[in-house]
Amino acid sequence: MELTETIKDYINQKIGGLEKFWDKIIDADVEVGLINKHHQSGDIYRCEVNMRVPGETLRVTKTEKNLYKAIDKVKDHLRNLIEERQGKRRDRVRRGARIMKTLTNLSPFARGEEPPEPIVNEEEEWKMKGK
Repeated sequence: MELTETIKDYINQKIGGLEKFWDKIIDADVEVGLINKHHQSGDIYRCEVNMRVPGETLRVTKTEKNLYKAIDKVKDHLRNLIEERQGKRRDRVRRGARIMKTLTNLSPFARGEEPPEPIVNEEEEWKMKGK
């Protein structure tokens, strides 16, 4: 299968557009092709993307009867994966903030600290002793 300028532009537009969802994408390797030996009749196109992001590689492969449809499905799947990763990261940050809030709102006894000595002025102390 020959890779035309139109297909290259379409791939750059769709896969490159994922950067607006996550700006930390390092790079993406895209493979498109025509599958010869398949149980379905007619031409079956395959699109595979290996996207490197900090800490992992996202890999998605889709097959369709239309090449552009396969590219669109890969893009949609990658978008869902990116949004899922973003949600997990956001949840971890919120969970950490919630823990810090809980720790700062604890009483001195719950934090394992000794409570401060009460401040008593001399006049009240004298009244308490009964003098």
